[in-house]
Order: sequence, then C-alpha cells, then structure tokens
Amino acid sequence: MARSTTKDAQALFQSLRSAYAATPTKLKVIDLYVVFAVMTAFVQVAYMAVVGSFPFNSFLSGVLSCVGTAVLAVCLRIQVNKENKEFKDLPAERAFADFVLCNLVLHLVIMNFLG
Repeated sequence: MARSTTKDAQALFQSLRSAYAATPTKLKVIDLYVVFAVMTAFVQVAYMAVVGSFPFNSFLSGVLSCVGTAVLAVCLRIQVNKENKEFKDLPAERAFADFVLCNLVLHLVIMNFLG
C-alpha cells in the first residue's frame, strides 16, 4: 500500500514538473514574486509571534500589504496567461498597468492605515 502511494506521489510530482517546464518565463517570474510576497508575510507573522505586536497597526499593515500584493500578482498572472481564453483580447501592457494602479491604491490605503 505504501509503495503504490509513493509511486503515485512521484508520478504526480513528475507530471507537475513537466507541465511547469512548459510555462513561459514571464509567468514563472510572476510566480516567484507571489511566493516572495507570501513568504514575507509568513516571516512577519513569525516575527510578531516571537517579539510581540506592540504597534499592531504596523504589523497588520505589513501583512496586508504582502497578502494584497500577492493577490494582485495572481490576478496579473491570470490576465497575462495566453492559455486563458477569458482574457485573450487583453494586452499584457494593460494588465500590467492595472496591476501597478491597483498596487498604488493598495499601498496608499495601507499608508493611511498606519496613521
């Protein structure tokens, strides 16, 4: 039983690896940015757990900034992906401009929340 489960897991990882190898570099860069933003949020939460959250607004702003940026980057990835039929007529430049504008609004709100 354990041997078939291990074989299935290896087959799954191999198929995921081969499918991701065909992904364009532009989407891989966006994926790396999303992973960086999420990992930064995890580091902030771990720091807060160890040290404390005295200025709670600052902690909350930092985590929401990371999570919000990651969500906007995922939206950018969905719009830029050529295999997505829903956004095939949307130019990549427009999607990136939307990403930048939404990030600007997000960070203005976060700066306002800091006080």
